[in-house]
Amino acid sequence: MQTFPSLDEIHATHSRLAGRIRVTPVVELQPYELTADETFDSRLVFKLECLQLTGTFKVRGALSVLLDLSEEERECGVTAVSAGNHAVAVAYAARALGIDAKIVMIKTANPARINLARQFGAHVELADDGPTAFRRASEIQMQEGRHFVHPFEGEQVVRGTATLGVEFLQQSPQLDAVVVSIGGGGLIAGVSAALKQMSPRTRIYGVEPVGADSMSRSFAAGHAVSLDSVATIADSLAPPMATPYTFGVCRQFVDRIALIDDESLRSAMRILFSDLKLAVEPAAAAALAAALGPLRSELRGGQKVGIVVCGSNIDLNTFAALARA
Repeated sequence: MQTFPSLDEIHATHSRLAGRIRVTPVVELQPYELTADETFDSRLVFKLECLQLTGTFKVRGALSVLLDLSEEERECGVTAVSAGNHAVAVAYAARALGIDAKIVMIKTANPARINLARQFGAHVELADDGPTAFRRASEIQMQEGRHFVHPFEGEQVVRGTATLGVEFLQQSPQLDAVVVSIGGGGLIAGVSAALKQMSPRTRIYGVEPVGADSMSRSFAAGHAVSLDSVATIADSLAPPMATPYTFGVCRQFVDRIALIDDESLRSAMRILFSDLKLAVEPAAAAALAAALGPLRSELRGGQKVGIVVCGSNIDLNTFAALARA
C-alpha cells in the first residue's frame, strides 16, 4: 500500500531543518500589478524559493536525507547524480554536515552549477548522459560504500520538500490553488502532501514541459513510466522517468497536471524579470507559464493563487539568450 508523510512527520522535518535553511519570502501581486497580462484577475502569491540556499528548493530534500544517515554512513560519504541543482544541494548539505561527497554530473549541465558544486567541496565527475551518470554513481556506491542520495525519489526527500508547503501556507493562508513545476516530482509530491493535509480545499496543479512529460504519462498509465527521450529548455524539469514512491504521492494529492511549451517558459521568464525583477532558470518560470496559459480559466475569478518559483541557478549569458529567443 502506498504511504506518504504524515503531518506529524512533515512538521518534525520542518523543525529539524529550522536554522539550516532559509525561510524564503513570498511576494503577492494584485491583478493590476501584473503588467505583462492586464486581463488576469486573480492575485498571484509567489513563493521565492529561488532565494533559498544553493539557489533552489533542492537543499530541503538533501538535508532531510543526510540528517537521517547513521554515523557509519556519514563516514562512508555520499554520492549523487544530477544535471545541476541536486548536485549543488548535496554538495552544500554534505559540507554543512561534514560529509564527503562525490557527485556525477551530466557534462551538458550549466557550467555555473558545476562550479557551484565544486565550490561547496564536492568531487565532481562528468558523464556523457543521464544513463551513463546513473551507472557511474552506482559503481561509486558499490565500490566505495557511499550512500546514494536520489534527486527526487523516496520518503526522506518528500518530507524535505514538504517543508516548503508548510512555510507557504503559514506565510499565505487560505490559498485557493498552488501551481508547482514537475521534474522528477519530488517537489510537488512534498508540497502537495503538506498542503492537502493542512488545507484540503487548496487545489494543487503540476506543470511539465511537453517534451518531458513523464508524470503526465504516468498518471494516464496508472504507474510510473520512463521516456525514451526528453526535449525542453528546462533541463531541471527533464528527468526521463517518474519513480514509484513520488508518483504514488502525486496521485494521492495532485489535482491536475498541465503541459507547457518552451516559448511559454521564455515568456514567463520575461514576465518574472519585468514584474518581479527576477532572473530565473526556465524551470522556475513553469508555474507562472501554466497559470497564465493552460490553467488560466481555472485560476481566474478573484482567486488567491500560489506560484512556486523553484530555482535560480542560471548564468547571465544563458538567461539573456533564453529570454531574448
